[in-house]
Amino acid sequence: MMKMLMSVMLACGLVCGPVGAARAEEPLRIATSAGPVGQLVGFAAKLAKEKGLDVKVVELSDWVAINEVVNSGDVDANLFQHATYLALQNKQRGLNLVQIDKVGVIAPVGLFSKKIKTLEDVKDGDSVAIPNEPLNGARGLILLERAGLIKLTPGKGFSISKLDIIDNPKKLKIVELDPAQTYRSLDDVTLALVNITYLIPAGGDPKSALIIDRTIDDGLVLRFTARADKADNPKLKAFIEVFKAPEVKQFIEEKLPAFIPAGFDSKAS
Repeated sequence: MMKMLMSVMLACGLVCGPVGAARAEEPLRIATSAGPVGQLVGFAAKLAKEKGLDVKVVELSDWVAINEVVNSGDVDANLFQHATYLALQNKQRGLNLVQIDKVGVIAPVGLFSKKIKTLEDVKDGDSVAIPNEPLNGARGLILLERAGLIKLTPGKGFSISKLDIIDNPKKLKIVELDPAQTYRSLDDVTLALVNITYLIPAGGDPKSALIIDRTIDDGLVLRFTARADKADNPKLKAFIEVFKAPEVKQFIEEKLPAFIPAGFDSKAS
């Protein structure tokens, strides 16, 4: 795995200058997911360059790898995940990564289909794909309930799982898949819960959602994440201040209209 990551970093220009080059001369390195979030970080990096801050952006498709390169020190921070996913990764992989500041963006999720035009067309026994990642899987189940297709144990919020389905009148088959696979599964299932961060790079249109979740919740905000011992990196804090610029918020609203900006009025801590 690490050999592969080093190859990616070499291709992206992460290994910069001689071994003895001063750290202060190296660029800030930010890993992110390929697609719209990568575009967002890239735009902020160009803005930072105009202000004299050099930022190298590395786009990766493997969510596990995006955290691993931060943990190893190969990059300084990442932007792609919300707090629930981060907590799960810290626990499962023994990481000590923390969110930096409150600024970020919310990536909506929606139910999409290539087989039906409306939710009323769902038939008995149809298959529905949801992410096997806890929070977005829960968001999928909540959307199915909002659509009137299932009922869930009340009061559990984002802690629900498919085991909390208490009524499934159409006997829908809930299939749990890797989040990156749910859009591809649309050739096989009737409905799929797809995160916009995967939908757009795959050529999907957010406007085609049969129902979309634009819930504004602190636990859904994708934020900058770094190692706990690197949280006070002055370059990272400077970049976050650039990221909070009105131009970045405008980029989200105009170029990534499905996304929701969050924390742009907060000060870096």
